[in-house]
Amino acid sequence: MNAEKSFLPQSTLVKQRSGIRRAVIASTVGTVIEWFDYALYGSASALVINKLFFPQLSNLAGILAAFATFAIGFFVRPIGGMIIAHIGDKFGRKPALLLTIILMGIATVGMGLLPTYAQVGILAPILLVLTRVLQGFGAGAEYAGAVTLVAEYSPPGEQAKLTAILQSASLGGILLSTIVFLAVAQLPEDVLLAWGWRIPFLLSIFLFVIAVYIRKHLEETPEYNLAMAKAAKNKREKQIPIKDLLKNSPKEVIFGFLSITGHNANAYLLGSFVLSYLTNTVKMPKSDGLVVVMISTLVGALMTPLAGKIADRIGCAPVYAFGAVFTGIYVYPLLMILQQGNLLFSILAMSLAYGVGFATLAGAQGAFLSNLFPTRYRYSGIAITRELNAMLIAGPTPFIATALVAAAGGSPYYVAGYMSLCCLATFVAIYALVRVQKRAVSTEY
Repeated sequence: MNAEKSFLPQSTLVKQRSGIRRAVIASTVGTVIEWFDYALYGSASALVINKLFFPQLSNLAGILAAFATFAIGFFVRPIGGMIIAHIGDKFGRKPALLLTIILMGIATVGMGLLPTYAQVGILAPILLVLTRVLQGFGAGAEYAGAVTLVAEYSPPGEQAKLTAILQSASLGGILLSTIVFLAVAQLPEDVLLAWGWRIPFLLSIFLFVIAVYIRKHLEETPEYNLAMAKAAKNKREKQIPIKDLLKNSPKEVIFGFLSITGHNANAYLLGSFVLSYLTNTVKMPKSDGLVVVMISTLVGALMTPLAGKIADRIGCAPVYAFGAVFTGIYVYPLLMILQQGNLLFSILAMSLAYGVGFATLAGAQGAFLSNLFPTRYRYSGIAITRELNAMLIAGPTPFIATALVAAAGGSPYYVAGYMSLCCLATFVAIYALVRVQKRAVSTEY
């Protein structure tokens, strides 16, 4: 448990319990939206973006270009994460979380209004990149802020379970976007390419209105208020969170960054690459590919809080490490099964990947990262470790995996090797962090 929680007075703990539901709801809605946006663009990249914005390229080159624009959003995420997380650590969680949701909303709705290459030529992919940049900037601090808020409100013994809900919410966003895209994918292709693809992006405006309303009524976490009061008392009111982070917790930043590698590679392999692989390489019908993703994602969403509950009982590190080992080994049979193109077997294989591999990595991650950093720069610590990894691993993974399949002549085994290396990095980082945390982090406030 963090030192901050152990010193909270009883009256504050009572108020904390009454606020946890609002905190979880506010954070969950934002996380759903973040992943709805990214999964929506991931699905669109696999199915229509190449034809709408890169029609002058070959099919493979167009898919690679679409996934390259997908990755661009991740390159600005660390910048957005650092700037908005600074606001969150310096001025409060609430203004930071409001800013992230507004930026993502503008970008996503704007994407649904973009002209295509056929309408404005080269300007179309330029505008596409700009919206991805704005979306990535806002999303760079979304999960970090959400998990920080929930972790700081969480009662003792429930931190992993409650922060795991956010990872379930991410799958909920993926599931929602898949359902919406499954619906529009039933349209005739000429209608889909003419205007049908815009519908999912434009519909997201309703989610954003709800999220902004909920977040406007949030209160700061008692733990954050207590930490700021202590900082002021000790004349630390001019603190620079990122500077304090890098000065006091460099090992946590480095190994925290590495610890997310397996999860990020796995999440984006399952969420973006698999759909493209099934439909473009295996030649599974688009609707079948979407069904595979939809059902398996639902399994993962249901299993992730259970994994978080187990992590609360036996510890985050063992559950997190198990997820890395399982995922690094299971990726080989998973891709072998997907290569066969059988709908039922693909659903079962993907459900196991989400229900065990994703669930254990995601279920333990929020609490594991939250406990690496003290309150005064927790938001910045989580944002930097996650978003730097997202830039180097998560965003490029669909592109890398597609290129590796092409290099292997359609075989997925290079992709499996890539995944195993990412999971190995996670396992080693978890082991290192367990050793690092043996020192007296509890003495910090």
